[in-house]
Amino acid sequence: MDAAANTAVEIVALTKQYSVDIPPAVDQIDLRIASGSYCCLLGPSGCGKSTTLRMIAGHETVTHGDILLENRNITRLAAAARGTAMMFQSFALFPHLSALDNVAFSLKMKGVAKAERHRRAAELLERVAMGHLAQRKPGELSGGQQQRVALARALITEPRVLLLDEPLSALDPFLRVQMRAELRRWQKELGLTFIHVTHSQEEAMALADTMVVMNHGLIEQVGSPHEVYNFPGSEFVARFMGGHNVLQTAAGPIAVRNDHMKIAPAEQAGASGLAATITDVEYQGTYVLLGLQLAEAPPGTKSVAVLLHESDFLARPFVLDQQVLLSWDEAHARVLRPGAQRPAPRKAQPPKTRRDELAAMAG
Repeated sequence: MDAAANTAVEIVALTKQYSVDIPPAVDQIDLRIASGSYCCLLGPSGCGKSTTLRMIAGHETVTHGDILLENRNITRLAAAARGTAMMFQSFALFPHLSALDNVAFSLKMKGVAKAERHRRAAELLERVAMGHLAQRKPGELSGGQQQRVALARALITEPRVLLLDEPLSALDPFLRVQMRAELRRWQKELGLTFIHVTHSQEEAMALADTMVVMNHGLIEQVGSPHEVYNFPGSEFVARFMGGHNVLQTAAGPIAVRNDHMKIAPAEQAGASGLAATITDVEYQGTYVLLGLQLAEAPPGTKSVAVLLHESDFLARPFVLDQQVLLSWDEAHARVLRPGAQRPAPRKAQPPKTRRDELAAMAG
């Protein structure tokens, strides 16, 4: 199948420049998001992920570049005309309206008759298991229930793409795990394209078909959760995703997963590796995480972590201040490239974009 035909959202050289005195918040990024997929934009605060989402939604103006939804250029369209819907971090429900009227509100603004908008709102509330609480106001609902109402309200506009701005961050940890499973189930059942912004690596890996790791307004890496976690492309990605040790070697920086590290007592006969001291022992249930300080750490190499299965640790416990030898198989070491580089400043006449190609085809 042609890649463009299977693309829900395409962004081309997308840029957001708030001031000429500071680097762009989003700097000429290109990305294609497949139809019917769950895409997570992931990165630390200030990386540009929420700005990118807001530009797709039409809540933030675009400085340069283009946004296409199913090959239709929506860059300059009003938010309501784009075919997208936004689910906000705070849920943004009207406190004086019932769940039913919150969901039906956008239809009311469009002039849909009360009976029809309530019928459609009630159907969606049933779909998200909130039909029995349709008359309750937001203050009478739990965080998870409010999220279900917010989702139903977003879906009533029949969007082709649902945009989610850190929708789980306000929930407690137990409910967060429960609700991310429900989000994934709803996305599959509805067959919609979801674009979800989060700073949580765990959340992105649990939800995404495609992860987009961002840093300083640039895209560092795009791939499945398996690809990004197991094959980090840059030192930033390896450190940000966690679970990796970044080691400086003569050949350059490499990443080795914590659970691929080998550790042995320094006095063990035949053992070899880098000399280190155990500085931390943290029990994590199924696993035990050991923190180590290398005796001769290469420049740029920080402390090292080793993840042992609980049964392996209990069979041969390690203790604080113990001298050990650290090693790994070269097959598990991943060579890292430098981080994403800022593109050259745009010229006065921007290069051709996907919009120009489509216009040429139509003309």
